Amino acid sequence: MRRSTPLSLIKVDVEGNTLLNATDYDVNVAGFVIHSAIHMAKHDMDCVAHTHTPAGMAVSAMECGLLPLAQTSMRFLHIAYHDFEGIADNVDERERLVRDLGDNEAMILRNHGLLVVGRTVPAAFNVLFRLERACQTQVMALSCNTKLTYPPQNILEDTYERMLPKPGRAARNGELAWPALLRKLDRADPSYRD
Repeated sequence: MRRSTPLSLIKVDVEGNTLLNATDYDVNVAGFVIHSAIHMAKHDMDCVAHTHTPAGMAVSAMECGLLPLAQTSMRFLHIAYHDFEGIADNVDERERLVRDLGDNEAMILRNHGLLVVGRTVPAAFNVLFRLERACQTQVMALSCNTKLTYPPQNILEDTYERMLPKPGRAARNGELAWPALLRKLDRADPSYRD
């Protein structure tokens, strides 16, 4: 199995022209459409991450969307949603992706997966990690076939506001955990730096 490393990345411009490709693969057009939409519209966001995890895809298929079941999911009380339009290989979808994301840093792509943005890679990773945990929690809670409890709306709103990233709060923006995660990865498999 071939591993992904920085040397296996493909660099493209916003029009989809390949600028650098040290691999034997072509550009994933759907990935290009989704990522380029956000990069073209949000110049202050250096990182866009999009995943197809089992929990993320499961929640993306739920009519209820992401439920505020635990503190982690309350962080996404006002998450954005984008309806499924088929394989995202049509550049016309870019405008709707950006519109639906709005000023949010996370969006659930209905019947598809998760998308997050961040001013930095650590910030985007932090949002994605928390969103994935919220989806995992929801899938587990719903599988128990029991009545769920929800805090009152004012408590949900207060928790949401207090969990939003704020300038100077490294823990909320991912910068605090990022160096520790890299050290852990260095111990497990330093070849990712190749």
